[in-house]
Amino acid sequence: MNKVYNTAVVIIPPENIWGSIQKIRRKYDRHIDRWMPHITILYPFYPQSEFSWIMKKFNEIKRIHGSFEIKFEKLDYFHHKKENYTLWLKPEPQDKIIELQKKLLEYVPECDDVSKFKTGFTPHLSLGQIKGKSNLYSVKKELEYNWKPISFIVLDIVLIWRNKENPRDPFKVIEKISLI
Repeated sequence: MNKVYNTAVVIIPPENIWGSIQKIRRKYDRHIDRWMPHITILYPFYPQSEFSWIMKKFNEIKRIHGSFEIKFEKLDYFHHKKENYTLWLKPEPQDKIIELQKKLLEYVPECDDVSKFKTGFTPHLSLGQIKGKSNLYSVKKELEYNWKPISFIVLDIVLIWRNKENPRDPFKVIEKISLI
């Protein structure tokens, strides 16, 4: 089955804690209008037309995994080509998210793209793109100084979709799979 780039499986923090995240993203994230704050679990993913059978499979996850709490205390970054960086929040404990992704991959093993990076699957919530190493360190230091840790209980995983015909179309929640 073909994977597509207009669907994904993610964890979305509750909207009542988006304030400090979105404040940073408005300044640094060129993708703020396309993606809501999220932690990517599987991307690319299957077409929306396949969601009904996937929902049946994924609904078994709650019996296996259950809900869990994560906290965003620290910032980190990925280094891309040249002097390009992605700044992100580090969810802790990461092992719960990694374990959840492994369970989901048992049902959809072809959707392992985010696990194929040199460092493997790294759960993160992107805050923005930064050019230049000195600029990265300066921005990171300022944000860390002002950052107030936030936490939430992961109650569900979410299947999202966007209309690929319109390149500016934002992702929308299509299905939620409860973990409780």
